[in-house]
Amino acid sequence: MIAPLLLREMQDEYNVGFVKQILSLNLVPRKNVTNCGRNDTSLCDFSEMWYGVFLWAVVSSLVFHLPAALLALATLRRHKMARFFPVGILLMGLIGPLFGGVLTSAAIAGVYKAAGKSMFSLEALVFGVGQSLCVFIISFFRVLATL
Repeated sequence: MIAPLLLREMQDEYNVGFVKQILSLNLVPRKNVTNCGRNDTSLCDFSEMWYGVFLWAVVSSLVFHLPAALLALATLRRHKMARFFPVGILLMGLIGPLFGGVLTSAAIAGVYKAAGKSMFSLEALVFGVGQSLCVFIISFFRVLATL
């Protein structure tokens, strides 16, 4: 009885530790070195917030599109024309965030800046992954509507 509880606590600590490690990588370049707000991972400047959200949107989009491209490559490798579909899938995984993600990330950062708030790195992660998740859900339902 105690062993499953101990194992669950260790897994929870590992998961929280993993998220903290990812967020503490400081992938967003800082304009001013001083802490602007609540902690050392706060993003205060517009460009910091925009870049943080945009970076997570691109990474999460590639996480969605890369397995799809690999699956398409594995299943369509012998087809005469369809063997090039994985290239299109990867391009859409990059083009979408590069054009649409830039605008939505700027809008999110602009709202935060206009409100005078700073953004946690975790909030940037949630907004970036949320953008990709919304695109994924809308694309899925759009395909189902055509059937």
